[in-house]
Amino acid sequence: MKLAMNIPKKLSLSFVMICVSAAIMMVVFLITILMIRASTESNNHSQAIHADALSLETAILRQNSQLRGFLVTGDETYLKSYYEGRDEYDRVSANLKATLTDPKMLKDIEESRVATVAWRRDWGDRMIQVVKSGRRDEAQQMVRDAGPKVLVSAAVLPLRDVRKVESKNIAENGARQQTAIITAIAALVIGGIALIAVAMALSRMLSRSIAQPITVLTHAMTQLATGDNNIAVDADRADELGDMARAVLVFRDAALAKAEADRAKEAADRAKEEADLAKAGAEAAQRRVVETLDTALAALASGDLTHAITTPFEPEYERLRQSCNSAVEGLERSISGVAQSAKSVHLGAAEIYSASEDLSRRTEQQASRLQDTSTATKQVTVMVGETAQRAADARTAIEIANGNAVEGGAIVNEAIAAMDAIQTSSEEISQIINLIDSITFQTNLLALNAGVEAARAGDAGKGFAVVASEVRALAQRSADAARDIKTLINTSSEQVGSGVGRVGDTGQMLTQIGAKIDDTNALINEIAQSTETQADNLKQVSTAVASMENMTQQNAAMVKEATAAARNLAAEADELATLVARFRLRSAGGDVGGSHGARLSRVA
Repeated sequence: MKLAMNIPKKLSLSFVMICVSAAIMMVVFLITILMIRASTESNNHSQAIHADALSLETAILRQNSQLRGFLVTGDETYLKSYYEGRDEYDRVSANLKATLTDPKMLKDIEESRVATVAWRRDWGDRMIQVVKSGRRDEAQQMVRDAGPKVLVSAAVLPLRDVRKVESKNIAENGARQQTAIITAIAALVIGGIALIAVAMALSRMLSRSIAQPITVLTHAMTQLATGDNNIAVDADRADELGDMARAVLVFRDAALAKAEADRAKEAADRAKEEADLAKAGAEAAQRRVVETLDTALAALASGDLTHAITTPFEPEYERLRQSCNSAVEGLERSISGVAQSAKSVHLGAAEIYSASEDLSRRTEQQASRLQDTSTATKQVTVMVGETAQRAADARTAIEIANGNAVEGGAIVNEAIAAMDAIQTSSEEISQIINLIDSITFQTNLLALNAGVEAARAGDAGKGFAVVASEVRALAQRSADAARDIKTLINTSSEQVGSGVGRVGDTGQMLTQIGAKIDDTNALINEIAQSTETQADNLKQVSTAVASMENMTQQNAAMVKEATAAARNLAAEADELATLVARFRLRSAGGDVGGSHGARLSRVA
């Protein structure tokens, strides 16, 4: 079945099919690139919100732990970290409120902020002022009595809801990115294969329907020009080549008629010389037409579409010249259109490649930032774990100190019992001394009576009087010694009593110290538990960040594959431009191969 279309229509239809295929592929790829870009921007937004929510939670827990450390130790170095955590919370909270658009998340952030401000007012800042005023014990007792009221759960839980939502969004965006990248790669591969297949099929079709018939027609005209009238051409075609074939048949018929006329004229009279000369002129004109058409078709076969027959033919052959020029002009316009389409395809491929390269670079930067975030999170997790270990060590030391205080209290109680026994013995000694005083007084009285009786006895009682005097002197010395001993015993009793009082005070102080140590131990336990909870939360955060890092690395690899596919598309477009460049065109688009090759080298 013959196609009832001329050559320009065939070429236009072929190149329209190529351009439509390339446009469809570029549109699909552009849509997938836009999807990747939108998913990446959404993913970056969700990661920023997730990181800010985590920073808020860390700042709240930091304020809580530093406050408890200040309550336990009274060391004001804890306040520096407390105020830094407070400033960081206020800054990140304001930034997050300006970033968020979801009413539910804004409500959660506001709820956390209100709870944080209330906790600072009721506990954080107020307890710091109480401790600074010298009432640290009172502040510790207030915290112990408050129980769950002093916890920061009301401020932390809304932030965890925000993080859960953003973690889900990050996972969904990653899945959309992966789907879009796979779609882009599939579009590039399938579109490239389809474009090459369409180009090859159209090239084969055009070669069979245009190039080969032109070659056959040129050969036939060459035979006809050499005088061989035995030629075969396809005169049934409905396009310009059919017109040219029919014109060649006209030439053949004319040549055959001429040959018959020549044979007839050989037998004719020499008198018809003028007719022969006229026929010779017609033959020369026919030969000129054939040679001119042969030159034009040879130029067309070599790819020169700028050649045109400018010298008018004889009236009977003028339509053949116009048909040949019209066919060449239509072919030149179609090839020029193909060259411009090749330029457009190459430019679009270069832009797609540039966009893919930019997306790849941004994805790699995002992966690098996530890697830094993962490293910092791991370091913070290790530091919090070390803090928890130190809190556990402090708790152990305080338990040992509490045991020592209890043992010291028991020793003080034993000392008090010993002092009481010494005081009792002193009282008993005082009673013995009183008895000695009484005996001394009686002895002295008896010695005085004995002296009086010895004086009455005269000389016979002198010896007894001496003995009575010695006994009275001995009684007096005993009384003096007993009085001195009593004085010493009284002084010792007073000192023992004072010692008993001081030892009792020491016992009470040790009891208070034990109570304080118990309170401190309770606070240290709370700090240790809070720090362990923070360490567990940071481990979960570190795991989530590592997962996001792996996902971003995979996305970066897929974007690189898409970039390579875009580079291949640019190379295919350049090859198409090279094929078109073999034609010599009147328009400036004829230099397709060189300009596209240079642009491809710059893109690559």
